[in-house]
Amino acid sequence: MDLVAIAPRIPVVGETIIGDTYFTEPGGKGANQAYAAGLLGGSVAMLGRIGKDDFGQEMRNNLLKVGCDVEGIRVEEGVSGVALIFVSATGQNSIIVVPGANTKFAPEHIRADSKYLAGTKIVLLQLENPTPTVLEAARESRKAGAKVILDPAPAPESPLPDELLRCVDVLTPNETEGAILAGLPPGRLEPQQAARLGRQLQSKGPATVVMKLGDQGCVIVDKGDPLWLSAPKVEAKDTTAAGDVFNAALSVGLSEGLDMQAACRFANYAASLSVTRLGAQVAVPTRKEVDEFASSTAVKPPQTVSA
Repeated sequence: MDLVAIAPRIPVVGETIIGDTYFTEPGGKGANQAYAAGLLGGSVAMLGRIGKDDFGQEMRNNLLKVGCDVEGIRVEEGVSGVALIFVSATGQNSIIVVPGANTKFAPEHIRADSKYLAGTKIVLLQLENPTPTVLEAARESRKAGAKVILDPAPAPESPLPDELLRCVDVLTPNETEGAILAGLPPGRLEPQQAARLGRQLQSKGPATVVMKLGDQGCVIVDKGDPLWLSAPKVEAKDTTAAGDVFNAALSVGLSEGLDMQAACRFANYAASLSVTRLGAQVAVPTRKEVDEFASSTAVKPPQTVSA
């Protein structure tokens, strides 16, 4: 569950400031992505864990609203995960996640629910679950013939297992996550730098690396020359959900048969529209909204960048 405070700026260590707005809403990276995939027109199921509390039931019920299959979301003793989110007036955010029941999601649970992977086209993974569980999900997804997309967020504190990266078809880090995975200091990246970093990450196993660059769009690194797809210009209010919406839209696009470039373009539009709204799941646009936004908003043509 996201507990969100909006303030003129994000406080520094030891500082107390007065905020403008506070609200709660269902969140969590996996749930955000499942919710967005459903709202964007995908046929989606989610595997995960919630606690025996009101937050857990509220989050589960919210996914049902967009047609997400929630039978694989089991209840554990204890509390559900929460995220404390601080959002500045410029739309930047700072987040503390307390995983709660997510820590009880174990590899054997993936094997027990492997029926959900049968016939699945895309399995979208992220790192708010224990790494051994994520690895087992990648293994089982590969066995089932699904394409595996890994959003390496939150950025891992220790290197990811080599086997996990070898099981990944598409890796989708943002600038910070990409740098940390490559053992580099995080910072703002230009498209050419992102292309070089993407090549470095690609050498670890993923066939394709999509570097998410925020308002700059994304860079696709695969077999050919890296390709930069710019994002439409918008006035950002809250970037909390942008990465999750991007990954959900990318997954929906690929599941519908779009090629990587077209799916990333769709993801750029969806993510850009989401940052014009406050919140996470409440900020997710519908498929109709994204399609209308894309048809009325021009972006630069794709550009090749050297790596």
